[in-house]
Amino acid sequence: MLTHTPTRREANVRRAPENSSFDPAAWRQILDAVRNQHPSLHRIWFDQLVPRQLTNGVVQVTVQTPAQLNFCQSQCQKPFTAAAQQVTGRLIAVSFHCDNLPRGGVFNDSEQPLLLNPDYTFENFVTGPCNRLPHAAAVAVGEQPGKAYNPLFIHGGVGLGKTHLLQAICSKVLERDPEARILYLSCDAFINQFINAIETGEMNQFRFRYRQVDALVIDDIHFLAGRDRTQEEFFHTFNTLYQNHKQIILSADCPPSEIPELEERLVSRFNWGLVARIEKPCYETRVAILKKKARMRGLELADDVVCYIAGKVENNTRELEGAITKIQGMGLLQNGVIDLELAKAALGDTGTAEQRRVTIQMIFDAVTKYYNVRLSDLQSKKRHKSIAFPRQVCMFLARRHTRYSLEEIGGYFGGRDHTTVLHAVRTVDGDCKEDREIAKQLATIDNQLTNT
Repeated sequence: MLTHTPTRREANVRRAPENSSFDPAAWRQILDAVRNQHPSLHRIWFDQLVPRQLTNGVVQVTVQTPAQLNFCQSQCQKPFTAAAQQVTGRLIAVSFHCDNLPRGGVFNDSEQPLLLNPDYTFENFVTGPCNRLPHAAAVAVGEQPGKAYNPLFIHGGVGLGKTHLLQAICSKVLERDPEARILYLSCDAFINQFINAIETGEMNQFRFRYRQVDALVIDDIHFLAGRDRTQEEFFHTFNTLYQNHKQIILSADCPPSEIPELEERLVSRFNWGLVARIEKPCYETRVAILKKKARMRGLELADDVVCYIAGKVENNTRELEGAITKIQGMGLLQNGVIDLELAKAALGDTGTAEQRRVTIQMIFDAVTKYYNVRLSDLQSKKRHKSIAFPRQVCMFLARRHTRYSLEEIGGYFGGRDHTTVLHAVRTVDGDCKEDREIAKQLATIDNQLTNT
């Protein structure tokens, strides 16, 4: 008679009973294990997860929202299962469920449900002078899609919160109308779908997919630049949705008027609703963001640690979150103790703490000295190349190193408009790529600004 010799894992892990209620005390231990072993994964709303029962070796866990369900199913299945086996000593798994899933939802260009981030809600968005207008507009659109601001056009740099606001709108719309159908995708996906529809002769299906939705949300709409046929198709899609009072939400890295090679009629339509810019967060806003992000993870940070991070990381919200993750990870190696010394050690390798903040005046000083020109000439109307090029370099560096808008930068050069500044930025950027000598000049000035 053949017998089976149990493996070490099988010998140490007992099989779970077929059906039983799950022990609340064991569940708390599982949450603690996940929190300790996967600190970047932990969310404060994990405390709201409810283990219903243990059925056929599977712990059935209920979450509150579809966004939380998406997050748990995509990122938490394995960590929770491993923690459950560790705590109980049984071969069990964890499965997440949500009661009353909406009949509508958010979909991508392939008609697949889009996974919204449960962290990206209005409640978790920190407002300040840098983002108060786009936040207020987004809330209004979430409350009254198709009526408040249509279209809503949000623009700003990378990692400043555009995606957060777009997903928060989607969540709010579905909360108010569970049957709403939202199409959320990148501009690049729209372009590829359009090209594919032409090649396969499926334009009718393409138009139905994009024009029969309650809300169309497109990220990075500036990629429409220079694509005449795609712009033509999007123009008609826009008109159809707008006339049917369906919400249109767009994001880009610049306002409509600054998107190169974009048809005037699209620029005009994008300006029909509200165009709102997100700026880089100021110091006070960064402090508030850090405290909010830490609370979401159940992490306690001392005020001196928060202030240090806020002063160290200045560019965007995404980098602030990355700093918290790094510090939290190092804290685990120090028995969970996070103090100022640990924060400095965690972020000390970025090299940004001692760097000076580059100002317009510093740029003026560096450029006038390098090219031997006067500041009054840069701010004058003179167009001679010996003056025009250094002026363009100043504008380019101001755009790179400061938080000023194109209009504000133009104001420092005799009141020039944003199109002049944009032209200067593109000209210098192109020259750097094509002319090694110019690239060397810019590198020298740039190094003077950031390292002296």
